[in-house]
Amino acid sequence: MHTSVSSRGSRGKGAGLALALGSALAFGGSGVAAKPLIEAGLDPLHVVWLRVAGAALVMLPLAVRHRALLRRRPALLAGFGLLAVAGVQACYFAAISRIPVGVALLVEYLAPALVLGWVRFVQRRPVTRAAGLGVVLAVGGLACVVEVWAGLGFDALGLLLALGAACCQVGYFVLSDQGSDSGADAPDPLGVIAYGLLIGAAVLTVVARPWGMDWSVLADPAHMDGTAVPAALLLAWIVLVATVVAYVTGVLSVRRLSPQVAGVVACLEAVIATVLAWVLLGEHLSAPQIVGGVVVLVGAFIAQSSTPAKGSVEPVVAGGGAERELSARGTAA
Repeated sequence: MHTSVSSRGSRGKGAGLALALGSALAFGGSGVAAKPLIEAGLDPLHVVWLRVAGAALVMLPLAVRHRALLRRRPALLAGFGLLAVAGVQACYFAAISRIPVGVALLVEYLAPALVLGWVRFVQRRPVTRAAGLGVVLAVGGLACVVEVWAGLGFDALGLLLALGAACCQVGYFVLSDQGSDSGADAPDPLGVIAYGLLIGAAVLTVVARPWGMDWSVLADPAHMDGTAVPAALLLAWIVLVATVVAYVTGVLSVRRLSPQVAGVVACLEAVIATVLAWVLLGEHLSAPQIVGGVVVLVGAFIAQSSTPAKGSVEPVVAGGGAERELSARGTAA
């Protein structure tokens, strides 16, 4: 009997690791699929709108199922939609239109360091020395990624947009913490994701004005490092795989793993995105940039997985988006 229970536990953990890896792979593939569409003539905001609106339609049944959240958590849903969905996606896609995908994602990985800064200097709560070390490593690694010794060889606006995505991540990590009540009253993470997508789509409709989009681009092929790929196929990947599948597998993985383990696997997202951009888009990084990227990931991992100091908050789960943190807290309760 003990052996049978242990075997089921091992299988459950293995399934959780597979789901977490699949989530990281799905999220990591969003940039390499979006960039060819942007280069084909679509505005970055229009690509974001297509992604969010398409995913919102797919997740609409979940929103209907959890419609009570509109009454119970309107502020949480609004903040999640504005920051976790609209803000992060718009800033990130605008950034990759100007700088390499891997660089944009690595800049976004400053979010765990920025969250610690929020906790320490805004909330005035202590953080661990290990977390502080993670911040220093992340910033130092980022300096190598952007090659500060070369006078910021990358587009300055692109870097600022990537930093904006990181700041939006801070906002929705904070919102996730506020919505992490224990007990039966905890908001269902799938419902929050569904309404976040719906609210984000509504906001982006006003901002992006899709009625002025060049829809003909979707009927023509886009080019991925010289290879023609149907634009509609890239859009389907972004909506179904890089958004819906990525969110759902992320939530299910946390149900089978601890948030800490799921967060470690999520750190692979930046590595996956950089490798895919290298292979599919021909965005080659120099040796110092690769080393810097590894240092950023190590710093982010240390910052989010270190043991909290007395009186501090638990570190957030790095990578992928607030849905991981929200699902982790919701299912752990």
